[in-house]
Amino acid sequence: METRLLSASSSEDLDEAAELLRRGGLVAFPTETVYGLGALALEPLAVRAIYAAKGRPLSNPLIIHVKGDEDARPLVARWPLEARQLAARFWPGPLTLVLPRTALVPDECTAGGETVAVRAPSHPAARALLARVGAPLAAPSANRAEHVSPTSAAHVLRDLNGRIDAVLDGGRCAYGIESTVLALDPEGPRLLRTGAISRASLEELLGPIAQGPAVAGAVAQSPGQQRRHYAPAAVVRLAARPELAGAASRLSGRIGVLLRGDTPAPPAAAVARLPDDPAGYARGLYAALRDLEDADCAAILIEQVPPSPDWDAIHDRLTRAAGN
Repeated sequence: METRLLSASSSEDLDEAAELLRRGGLVAFPTETVYGLGALALEPLAVRAIYAAKGRPLSNPLIIHVKGDEDARPLVARWPLEARQLAARFWPGPLTLVLPRTALVPDECTAGGETVAVRAPSHPAARALLARVGAPLAAPSANRAEHVSPTSAAHVLRDLNGRIDAVLDGGRCAYGIESTVLALDPEGPRLLRTGAISRASLEELLGPIAQGPAVAGAVAQSPGQQRRHYAPAAVVRLAARPELAGAASRLSGRIGVLLRGDTPAPPAAAVARLPDDPAGYARGLYAALRDLEDADCAAILIEQVPPSPDWDAIHDRLTRAAGN
């Protein structure tokens, strides 16, 4: 299979991408968070092709992308007041809601569970594609399973060239990390994955929110629950700023380091730096990890981020990249 590179700024290319999807194909497209690998969500064979292309286990559910709440409601068995309030404030945008599913949603999207994850992306290309297809799209991150999520079309091609039909190039993703995932259970809301929308923003609207799955070991309701995820093909270690030099000395092979701001670099073959603010750091995180991976680093040492709520989503990604 030849993977076509299409432009999100071209109407003709958007039409082609939509036609590929309507025929059951796989098309990667930009969202405001990361690039997603899209397929018709209500067609089981199309959804299974996502798992095959990514090497993703069927036990890891997918997020279904829709244009808005009107398209989400046929997929969910109930749409409570909290869902209406959240959609009004945060949709379109990087918030995924988990609710009981209807019979329209195939098991392939939910890992066989009784809930479905839905969101309305805000990226213009994603919305234009959804409008042209006229149907919901299942779309996990457009990368090999467990690998660093893609924030550019080049990242997608590096992982999936020859395995999918096309990539719709819409430039660099604005947020750089995945959506926040919130389950709206009858017992109260639960945060399943930290992400681009902070817990504090959600609690301003809903009040206190629990965190984590309701039942340990139950069928996963959301992606991003694995212990190792968002990981480069290298050993990843985290260390506080004063401990970087000592941690680097204990690593072997070609070493890369990822630092914040002007932190002095320990001896290393490759150095990447990110801004010392959460939004700037998140925007460049996955690209920096891929750059260090491409520099043939056998080990990547990452300076720990501050233990404050603003950094929670980034801390989650780094901890999973290290497999901690």
